Amino acid sequence: MGTDENGRGARTTSRRERLRAETVREIKTIAVRQLADEGPGAISLRGIAREMGMTPRAIYSYFPTRDDLVTELIGGIAASLAAAVETACAAVPDTDPGGRLVAWGEALREWALANPESFRLFYGNPIPGYRPPEGGPVDQTARRVCRELTRLVAAAWPHARRHQPEDASWADLHPDYVTKIRADLPDVPPAAAALALRVWGRMHGLVALEVDGHIRPVAGNPAALYRAEMLDLVRSLGLS
Repeated sequence: MGTDENGRGARTTSRRERLRAETVREIKTIAVRQLADEGPGAISLRGIAREMGMTPRAIYSYFPTRDDLVTELIGGIAASLAAAVETACAAVPDTDPGGRLVAWGEALREWALANPESFRLFYGNPIPGYRPPEGGPVDQTARRVCRELTRLVAAAWPHARRHQPEDASWADLHPDYVTKIRADLPDVPPAAAALALRVWGRMHGLVALEVDGHIRPVAGNPAALYRAEMLDLVRSLGLS
């Protein structure tokens, strides 16, 4: 990095980088608000540029297309979720597979309630016309979240197989899902992979209902309701 004798060049570059990072954060914040106010098809670079007092040409220097912005948004969301659930699991010993599953599920809920629009963008209605790049950061981080939950369920499988059907085969699952699971977790049997999907359904279902405002009107303590569901899930797997 070139500088003059007073180091002014270094300071100018650092300031430019900070301003760019602040602008990117503001663009993302407005995009998420557009999503919250008007739905998944509302994200518009031109609309963001108008709100920020920028020209469309200027905003395209940050994100050449709407899909580039969406990809970066979802990539950051996925990384945040992955870090939250992994940190929660790391606090529970490997010798307690039931406790690790509960920790994962409760971390999912806490993250979703703290980041409802991010949860909707990641798991809600698809954005019209958007398809994440195959094998890109979004795909890889979403796969990481799926892999870690499947790993937790697989750790519980020696107990769960006494209480769960074992007649699932790879043919029962989507080929793309099978390819990823068998590449990431080659020792996981198809019945355990299918069970991981059912576990995910129970976790995600209540979280999505609560994020969308359907639980609080009927449950005095949504956190207690969710924990009861997680404990019942663990017991259904033959775990304490």
